[in-house]
Amino acid sequence: MRDRFVEKLDQLQKELLEMGMLCEEAIMNTYRLLVTTENRETMAEEIDRLENEIDGKEQAIESICLQLLLRQQPVASDLRRISAAMKMITDLERIGDQATDIAEIMKTGSIDVPVKGVAITQMAEFTIDMLNKSVESYVNRDLELAKEVIESDDKLDAMFLEVRKTLTEPETSSQFSSDQILDLLMIAKYYERIGDHATNIGEWVEFSLTGVHRQGKKVYKVFGTYAQ
Repeated sequence: MRDRFVEKLDQLQKELLEMGMLCEEAIMNTYRLLVTTENRETMAEEIDRLENEIDGKEQAIESICLQLLLRQQPVASDLRRISAAMKMITDLERIGDQATDIAEIMKTGSIDVPVKGVAITQMAEFTIDMLNKSVESYVNRDLELAKEVIESDDKLDAMFLEVRKTLTEPETSSQFSSDQILDLLMIAKYYERIGDHATNIGEWVEFSLTGVHRQGKKVYKVFGTYAQ
């Protein structure tokens, strides 16, 4: 029985890693949309395809988690790990949605590519790194890496504020139309939200390893319901 349980846990880890890689690929494609005019339509279509795959992975992982919870009797550490995975896939699914939202903005063609004068591409690179590390911390059960991701959130927030400040400065704003400024702000905000989701993943990894959540949450039901 325990061997079957361990096998399912390994499958859960594999599926979660694949879901994280799909999200990373989707964000990477949004970065490419910001820096090149080549294959734009193909990249946008690829992001849509990846979002569908991400949604499918969410359902598959949720099914594995429920099987582990309903058919087995996980000990406390395993219960935390499974519950954390159920929370993480929600964040990963939303990352896929936000990558699609960025692609939709870029489809309008209002933004001149490559984007210059604002640190949008740097935000994209930073969020890719945060996401990669957050999933890696879960797979490798690496508490220090999870904490690194959590602490990175403040830096990404500062990058967003810098982009917003830059876009409102007269010498910079004069380079863009009002529509372009709005679109760039929206894209920057989506990257900030992606970073928030990566941070959430890091926090759930920390919880799965320590039993303590930074917001004081603890598991009291097996279906991912939390209380203060």
